[in-house]
Amino acid sequence: MHFVINEEDFEREVDLRTSLLDLLRDHAGLTGTKKGCNQGACGACTVLVDGERIVSCLALAVQYEGRAITTVEGLADAAGLHPLQRAFVEHDGFQCGYCTPGQLCSAIGMAAELQRGLPSHVTADLTATTMRTTREELTERMSGNLCRCGAHNGIIDAIDEFFGDDRADHAYVPETPEKVA
Repeated sequence: MHFVINEEDFEREVDLRTSLLDLLRDHAGLTGTKKGCNQGACGACTVLVDGERIVSCLALAVQYEGRAITTVEGLADAAGLHPLQRAFVEHDGFQCGYCTPGQLCSAIGMAAELQRGLPSHVTADLTATTMRTTREELTERMSGNLCRCGAHNGIIDAIDEFFGDDRADHAYVPETPEKVA
């Protein structure tokens, strides 16, 4: 099977029952993605596939053949850490660090969801033309990623900083016919 992991081609013959998590950790040697509950409940194994966040322990690797998979190792580049990774460091958004890779990938996926205008359980106005990233909204959207150490406030502070004070860059504004023309 052929995979694209962190923008690199990866070919491996694996059992069709192999989870994406096990492919990443055991076959590709990318151990940043953590195996937490192995039941999809904790979010420690969250990765991005074509920019969308998924829990990799519940996904079969074969389902993602040829798709763009991004793990925590793929967030940084030659210039250094991703801005969200820097924000986690600055806000002590980790304690033991076990959940951090999943938290980072989940937050980046969440930003894409906001850009597409996907509402959450706490989104007040489902017909709004902009979707603001309030602290309540961020907390709800990150609720699938557990932190057992108590670094949750630092995590939300880091994500909040990443979105910026004015949040205008991350507010969802649907395209209108005038903008498309």
